Amino acid sequence: MSLWFSASAVIPQLTMEWDLDGAEQSWLTLSVQLGFVAGALLMALANVADRLPAHIVFQISALGGAAFNAVIALAEPSFAGVVGLRFLTGVCLAGVYPPAMKLMVSWFAHRRGLAIGVLVGAATVGSALPHLFNALPLFAGPSGLPPWRGVVLAASWSALLATLLVGVGVRPGPDLPPAAPFDWRQATRTLTDPALRRANFGYLGHMWELYAMWAWAPILLLESYRAAGFGDVSGRVAGFATVAIGGAGCVIGGLLADRRGRTTVASWSLAASGACALTAGWLGGTPALLTCVCLFWGFAVVADSAQFSAAVSELCDPAYVGTALTMQTALGFLLTTATIRMVPWALERFGWGIAFAILALGPAVGVMNMRQLGRMPAASRLAGGRG
Repeated sequence: MSLWFSASAVIPQLTMEWDLDGAEQSWLTLSVQLGFVAGALLMALANVADRLPAHIVFQISALGGAAFNAVIALAEPSFAGVVGLRFLTGVCLAGVYPPAMKLMVSWFAHRRGLAIGVLVGAATVGSALPHLFNALPLFAGPSGLPPWRGVVLAASWSALLATLLVGVGVRPGPDLPPAAPFDWRQATRTLTDPALRRANFGYLGHMWELYAMWAWAPILLLESYRAAGFGDVSGRVAGFATVAIGGAGCVIGGLLADRRGRTTVASWSLAASGACALTAGWLGGTPALLTCVCLFWGFAVVADSAQFSAAVSELCDPAYVGTALTMQTALGFLLTTATIRMVPWALERFGWGIAFAILALGPAVGVMNMRQLGRMPAASRLAGGRG
């Protein structure tokens, strides 16, 4: 997952070298989101995750993503070429994340919230890695910034390592259902089934906020640290920590959800992250306080993520759990394209406070849907009957 923000993390360097404006900066992340959506929709409609071995799909996809990402650093394409390569990287990531969740589900009939929480936590830390690579002073150039090509290539090496690890040590678990026949209608049942629809609308509220926060909170932190004279390295480390701390949030959220219920924990997490969205953008002048709020935001904003996936896996037809999870992520990542682009638009007109406050709309919608799901009869199938 380090491929996801491999270009976004080096926006300061690319802006200096290519003279990027706000819209072009957004496209470095938007193109990955759109590629992921395209790949996920194709996989869902073709039931790829339920008809082919998930670990093989993972390996092929991770290897392809590593290659497309590396070309950006090695071939020096035009900006349009970079956007195209980022799109193809996103397509490949659609073959990594949903199949990984299906593999985890196949090993955990019980304590599934914790299991998927660990997986999503690992994906969160992986997504944050480029910010850490970008903070390392090992190869800093005259500007004090690491050469962006080294950061991008480090992400590709990480994805290649993932390919090797899955090839050596990952196989489907004992609860994996047999390969399912092709049925494109399974992709639409995530929205036609009432309980699945509530779970997915909760997920959409979560995704409205998540990736825009991950993409832009590190930029706000960097600006805040620069203005206070604390130095770029400190700002980039704070940005890495803001995203990476979500790994702990996912694990703790999974533990609590298996004990207290998925809808309850998801509602708590959504409310906490929404409060941070309303607050963080106004704190740029106080980097210490901003860092504390962003760290709590990073912890809460993704603590519920695994519970939406776990809920869908418990509510859908077990034979098509891969398709259901792929369709869920496709819809969620399609929505993220709006907010990732909306934040810089709002920033130019209203400043960071309003730009981030808009993100709180998603958690509000998410809480409403998860509360409604918790009152439905189908909630008895969640978290061993805990809802």
